[in-house]
Amino acid sequence: MPTAYIVDAVRTAGGRRGGRLAGVHPVDLLAKSLDAVVERSGVDPSVIDDVVTGCVSQAGEQAMQVGRMGVLASKHLPQSTPAVTIDRQCGSSQQAIQFAAQAVMSGTQDLVIASGVESMTRVPMGSTATLHMKEGLGHYKSPGLEEKYPKVQFSQFMGAEMIANKHGMTKDELDKFGLSSHEKAIAATQAGAFDNEIVPVEIETPEGNEVHKIDEGIRFDASLEGIAGVKLISPDGKITAATSSQICDGSSAVLVVSEEALKAHNLTPMARIHNLTVTAGDPVIMLEEPLFATDKALERAGLKIDDIDLYEVNEAFAPVPLAWLKHTGADPDKLNVHGGAIALGHPLGASGTKLMATLVHGLKRHDKRYGLQTMCEGGGVANVTIVESL
Repeated sequence: MPTAYIVDAVRTAGGRRGGRLAGVHPVDLLAKSLDAVVERSGVDPSVIDDVVTGCVSQAGEQAMQVGRMGVLASKHLPQSTPAVTIDRQCGSSQQAIQFAAQAVMSGTQDLVIASGVESMTRVPMGSTATLHMKEGLGHYKSPGLEEKYPKVQFSQFMGAEMIANKHGMTKDELDKFGLSSHEKAIAATQAGAFDNEIVPVEIETPEGNEVHKIDEGIRFDASLEGIAGVKLISPDGKITAATSSQICDGSSAVLVVSEEALKAHNLTPMARIHNLTVTAGDPVIMLEEPLFATDKALERAGLKIDDIDLYEVNEAFAPVPLAWLKHTGADPDKLNVHGGAIALGHPLGASGTKLMATLVHGLKRHDKRYGLQTMCEGGGVANVTIVESL
């Protein structure tokens, strides 16, 4: 079977809700990452076969096929470049990578950009459903769905609490994990670990024009006492905003190509895509599926968890990566070594390609071979992608 390669991977630094990226239209934010991955690879933009874009809240400024709008707003990609926008919830742009790789591996395309965008400031999370409900335009839960899941509220918050209880986690354990996310992100930022993956974005501020290139969500003064004092999301729960992923604005992009394209366009690969897996399970506990998806991915890849050198497990909520560690027996020192979404933010549709940018650059930086990325997703779905650094 033909092989798919990653030539480059980029992301913007995350912006807090209402923060430094709040003034940037999501279409233009996406265009920044698309342009950057084209510029950095040196590839002729006219040879790009397709752009696959992940976006969860496809409404308002992210409506009208935001992937195509990003191409049209790009400085480099011609209007002849196709694009498509997909929604696999939090795993949307990780699925974009997998669709891009599948296109290349099938031999139908040679150069595909996988990308993602989400301005959670300008298009609030859940607004695609709530705005319609408020206008009396219906609810996503159909009569048939209600019959199968009577009176069930599909809630990621509830799912995260269920995982914490199922795996016997304490609030103190979750708080310590939240602190470690910030500590690792602080260390990575100060060491320049993100420099090769971050696309600088020019922004307007009250003090004048500036360049946004440091993840805004990192709390450089984070302490266990401060995290422990944050109000619980549910009065009888264990999770707080400090142990949940941060609402975030951002975009990201990954160039996926065939071996023929590497030779034809004199491109240098960063990594080889080793395995693509997606599974689905319980839609109520919802966020536990990465555990079982990882089992399947490793089996299909002929690898053991100890063969993997770095893991990127999205920190949607602290119980998710902690349960993943417990289930897989993975080495905690290999997990999210540069911090995760609790510190860096989780820009929904952009997170998949964002994590891949951090993973492939992290493998290079630490001179490691195999990396595994997984993401919990609404509806009880999970993607796993295994890459081999070259």
